[in-house]
Amino acid sequence: MDITLHPGKLHGTIAAISSKSVAHRILICAAFADAPTQIRCGQVGADVQATIRCLQALGASITQHEDGFLVIPAAQLPKAANMPCGESGSTLRFLLPVVGALGVEATFQTEGRLPHRPLSPLWEEMERMGCQLSRPTEYSIVCRGKLQPGIYHISGGVSSQFLSGLQFAFWLMDGSCTMQVEGSLVSEPYLHMTHAILDLFGPKRHSPGALTVEGDWSNGAFWLAANALGSNLSITGLEEQSLQGDRAIADCLAQLEQPGTVISAAQIPDLIPILSVVAAAKHGAIFTDIDRLRLKESDRVRSILEMIHALGGNAQINGHQLQIFGTGLRGGTVFSHNDHRIAMSAAIASTVCTESVTILGSECVEKSYPKFWDDFLSLQ
Repeated sequence: MDITLHPGKLHGTIAAISSKSVAHRILICAAFADAPTQIRCGQVGADVQATIRCLQALGASITQHEDGFLVIPAAQLPKAANMPCGESGSTLRFLLPVVGALGVEATFQTEGRLPHRPLSPLWEEMERMGCQLSRPTEYSIVCRGKLQPGIYHISGGVSSQFLSGLQFAFWLMDGSCTMQVEGSLVSEPYLHMTHAILDLFGPKRHSPGALTVEGDWSNGAFWLAANALGSNLSITGLEEQSLQGDRAIADCLAQLEQPGTVISAAQIPDLIPILSVVAAAKHGAIFTDIDRLRLKESDRVRSILEMIHALGGNAQINGHQLQIFGTGLRGGTVFSHNDHRIAMSAAIASTVCTESVTILGSECVEKSYPKFWDDFLSLQ
């Protein structure tokens, strides 16, 4: 699906959708708690639905209601499970250690770019600690065996999701487990989020009964960026004290009000597409530590570069840095590369362009924000 947007500022009130990061984690804990959990949650995208399908394959009952989900934990684990992950990296990276901890033979089915996104060093550490992993086909991964207690060693420099997945596994395993993280830790706030949600259930996996999924700063970032570009939106449902790493969007937007801004992408890779749009419309910026952007739903370094150029702006790669020049944006046709954050960033760019913006493959927003286009058009 393609969509064409005409220049114009946005105005009105918009409620932040439920946090994808929080929803994944609460659903996983609830699926293995000691009693049912009512999860109050608004709209969720394809990634969270993938986690729900996989947890159902492991025996949990998850039913959707008007205000969220009722999760009834698995009464009995299957001996084998088919795990349809879609394109959700979170689902795969969280649940691969989980099935290893449970000793369930699982076949993970993947789509899109997910088979090409990294699983190392998680793969090697799981094999060292008792599992056997294989790729029967390009789009499938099989996990057999069972993880053993002990000391786990893993690099923190590829994805914090590997560490979160292991934390879920430790929570489910009998025996003492510890993790030694080697090197720098990327996206560290999301590991803190995992710890906080595990703490809600405790070591005995006691269900809190009812939980609410807070608003999503990652997707709220698009509306906040629109305001930074001159729109007049009131965004509700974002918690100021949230553990979501992308809460940093507020500080980053403030920094972009000044020329000569340098921002590291190490802890906030998902914000760089929309921050690049704001930088192009304002004073420019340099984004450092961009290597992990190449491992997302698209090669986001290339996707951002193409988007800015397609919209009439100027950007370049300097080694491990992405430089955006503050030359303004005109409009044009942007290929989404099946990347939800590229499509939504281009949409916000249309609010400051002088000509229309056409986004090819706009349906990719289903991954995280299914009603994005409805919300966007309602705010014009």
